Amino acid sequence: MAVKQHGGEFDVLIVGAGLSGIAAAAHLTMQCPGKSYAIVEQRADMGGTWDLFRYPGIRSDSDMHTLGYRFKPWTEAKAIADGPAIHKYVHETAEEYGITPHIRFRHRVLGADWSTDKACWTVTARREEDGAEVKFTANFLFMCAGYYDYDQGYRPEFPQEASYTGKIIHPQHWPEDLNYAGKKVVVIGSGATAVTIVPVMAETAEKVYMLQRTPTYMVSRPAKDWLANTMRAILPEMTAYKITRWRNIAMQRFAYNMARNKPEKMSKRLLEMARKMLPADYPNFEKDFTPPYTPWEQRLCLVPDADMFNAISKGKAEIVTDHIDHFTPTGIKLKSGRELEADIIVSATGLNLVMMGKTNLSIDGKATAPHEHVSYKGMMFNDIPNMASVFGYVNASWTLKTDIVADYVCRLLKTMDAKGVQIANPHLADADMPRLPWVDDFSSGYFARSFDKLPKNGDRHPWRVLQDYKAEKKILTEEPIEDGIMLFSKAGEMVKPVAATAEPMLVAAE
Repeated sequence: MAVKQHGGEFDVLIVGAGLSGIAAAAHLTMQCPGKSYAIVEQRADMGGTWDLFRYPGIRSDSDMHTLGYRFKPWTEAKAIADGPAIHKYVHETAEEYGITPHIRFRHRVLGADWSTDKACWTVTARREEDGAEVKFTANFLFMCAGYYDYDQGYRPEFPQEASYTGKIIHPQHWPEDLNYAGKKVVVIGSGATAVTIVPVMAETAEKVYMLQRTPTYMVSRPAKDWLANTMRAILPEMTAYKITRWRNIAMQRFAYNMARNKPEKMSKRLLEMARKMLPADYPNFEKDFTPPYTPWEQRLCLVPDADMFNAISKGKAEIVTDHIDHFTPTGIKLKSGRELEADIIVSATGLNLVMMGKTNLSIDGKATAPHEHVSYKGMMFNDIPNMASVFGYVNASWTLKTDIVADYVCRLLKTMDAKGVQIANPHLADADMPRLPWVDDFSSGYFARSFDKLPKNGDRHPWRVLQDYKAEKKILTEEPIEDGIMLFSKAGEMVKPVAATAEPMLVAAE
């Protein structure tokens, strides 16, 4: 395909206009106002997840005082917000910080090649409107493309599903005109998506079954944070937001640490809370609500205002813990012999995890991939110069990581300017350092299916991904940029130590 357009030359190119990409642009605007930037986004609108997903009840599974940006208070009454409210919040941020004109919509990034000689990335994108290739060049590449494949969710093949005469839908591709009023629905899955969809569909459907192989931990929490709303009424907006944000971060950390240090006690507490939400005569609590793993080996499922429990109590929804034997023309036959009749089957079976929006990376023309590299401070990668990537927390709100990664990138760019260099490369001198999984002790399906595609974790700082906001906040916002591992050089040069114990030396680019 012929290249028809050069998209421009920039100091920073951001990939993705979701929560992270808009935050990255806002931080650049605030902290590095002299830097030029553009955002390339494959969709026709900003918002990422909150523009893509349209299934019933789509909402956050974290409170918006921590999922929201540090610099922009969340002012809606509901802390557990629905998708349209979050989408609006992203748009408001983009308008307030003058970001929208910098976004190149409907540009799907295909590849990015780093040139040491020119000290820049050349990013190739396909313009969706006409299929033309567009090339962008930038000194620094900021990957904010999320963590899953926007094109296709995870969708296993079920035995004899071709015999089924009803509709099979994946939540990632929800039809706008789907009418489920008065229908029988089976939702396959027990994660956050299933727990979100089931109570909303149950409001008008005849019956909704949540078919799960194993239970998940469910935690009910009020959708509205009364303390946050009270403080906002009596305190300055930003002051109230900071207090609420600090409190919620502390609560998240406490709950996670309790789960890891005293898993049996946390499990018992979570199950007691769930049991109280259900009728006293609920028949299968152990089977339907007791997971075979400890809390935070997978994410907890947030249930706002007990909506899932209420739907079950009213008989509008039912949890069925069983295995699929095969599909039938009218529903699903289970291993137990029971058959669930369904007009609609929703395959809430998860996501396909990808890194960096499936961008093909190369360094000076040589192909490379994320799984061949080790994470540096949880946001860069060994021997990939001038590139940072946002991958949020599995145990806290995603955007907490976005803010502090953007802080680091801005600090790094300022350091490079002060030193008069164009290249910053985190170099791993110890080639024999053990390579560990990207995330420890986390067994969610989308991770388990993708470990071989993810970057590696080291066994020491700064090569460890900590999944600890407090620790990483200090690392990324306070630790010196010049740490002896981040090597700086000018265009056409690459700084590498001769050996692990040697002083750095300059070598010309090949």
